[in-house]
Amino acid sequence: MPRRRFGLIRQLPSGRFQVSFTDPDGQRRTGPETYRNEADAGRYLDRIERDLKRGYWIPDARLGRRTLRECCDAYLEENPRVGERWAETCRRNMRLHLGDLLDLPIAAITPPVVRAWHANALRGKGGRTSISQSYRLIRSVFNVAVQDGAIDRNPCQIPGAGAQRSPERTIATPQQVAALTTAITPRFKAAVILAAWCGLRRGEICALRTDDVDLANGVVRVRKNWVELLEQPKRFEKDPKSEAGKRTVTIPPHVMPDLEEHRRTFAGEFFFQQADGSRVQSNTVYQAFVRARTKVGVSISFHDLRHTGQSLAAATGASLVDLKQRLGHSSTAAAQRYMHAVQGRDAHIAKALSDLAADGDATKLPKSF
Repeated sequence: MPRRRFGLIRQLPSGRFQVSFTDPDGQRRTGPETYRNEADAGRYLDRIERDLKRGYWIPDARLGRRTLRECCDAYLEENPRVGERWAETCRRNMRLHLGDLLDLPIAAITPPVVRAWHANALRGKGGRTSISQSYRLIRSVFNVAVQDGAIDRNPCQIPGAGAQRSPERTIATPQQVAALTTAITPRFKAAVILAAWCGLRRGEICALRTDDVDLANGVVRVRKNWVELLEQPKRFEKDPKSEAGKRTVTIPPHVMPDLEEHRRTFAGEFFFQQADGSRVQSNTVYQAFVRARTKVGVSISFHDLRHTGQSLAAATGASLVDLKQRLGHSSTAAAQRYMHAVQGRDAHIAKALSDLAADGDATKLPKSF
């Protein structure tokens, strides 16, 4: 191997490459991990040399010896983009899925170690969604470790492992939505309406003040989200995740009488509240919905109501821009999940194509044809 200006590289009997260098105190130090090829080993030494020149080097590679658990905890506590609900989900996933991996030094977690953990997790009984969430967490943690110079590269190299592939959501028919509004406790009839026809999330519904539901102008203004932690008795109001979440949604005229009746009968400071005037809790709305769902005999979740309304809106010809505005999504990709065919819509399109062909009038074709 050619002699380097700084540090030494030697090939081990295993075929991997080990590095060593002399620190400012004159002590010979060995790198915290071995490398698959000489180029990777050289890049590590180049970084150490730059750090030494700049005075950034930390003796004994203490950052690399921190455990994954320590790094995950620091990430969840220090990252301003991590909300309390997501942090709670991540900590639950750490307990369920990460196991012994959490106690390893981050410098010892290599791509083969991550692949072995991921394969073992998929063979277990854990849900695919929570496993992908766990992978995304440690990938983010390792990205920070790379930025900090604790490790050279992110060991999370599994294509698609962090992708969350949600199953196709059920779309209720307008008749089923009407049946649910009839079956549910009257106090929560308007919650079903706002979810199905205005695309509001359950937390957005529970956060509504009565002034947010402007029936004179036929709009509902989403300004806050109500959050209830699952493993702690903690509830709080917060801003939506993005500026797009703060939005004004036009209410379909056919449900206006129901919302007006709700305001007269049940609303106070909050549009949804208990008989004593306190804010209604998200789980209370959910339990009422489950009872109504059982009566009607449909197997949809409360969030499926939001999906239903937006899918029907897409069927009316609403564009992605329209859906993004109603949904409160900042990305087109998120809105595209609602651009699914509604039952009977594809048959309608097919018939329209046949009618066009039978008519034979070329002037009715788009100009791009």
